[in-house]
Amino acid sequence: MTQHPGYPPPYPPQQEDTTLAVLVHLSFFALGLIGPLVVYLISKDDPYKPMTRYHAAEALNFHLTLLIGFFVSAILVLVLVGIVMLIALLVWGAVLAIVAAVAAGRREPYRYPATIRFVH
Repeated sequence: MTQHPGYPPPYPPQQEDTTLAVLVHLSFFALGLIGPLVVYLISKDDPYKPMTRYHAAEALNFHLTLLIGFFVSAILVLVLVGIVMLIALLVWGAVLAIVAAVAAGRREPYRYPATIRFVH
């Protein structure tokens, strides 16, 4: 496992930790921002779930960045450029959510590219 800042598990993660880390990324398809937010708030102070906390924070940052992109795209729909941006954001979000879920399943850290870090 590669060491990553903010992701120093002193022991191998439990299966529940891995499962939650995968599900928090896949929440892009069903729960959106709510999934990572709830998991982050539950796991942020739990010393036994560092992997879940790390992946929840990454997914939450990614969802917040996408939310900003969706608002900008919604405004730009008036000039027709926003429709293309909305489709691009949906595809980009889906692909990166799957890539992040696979990395979490391998118990590896993953950082979404071009994401604003609101939560650490």
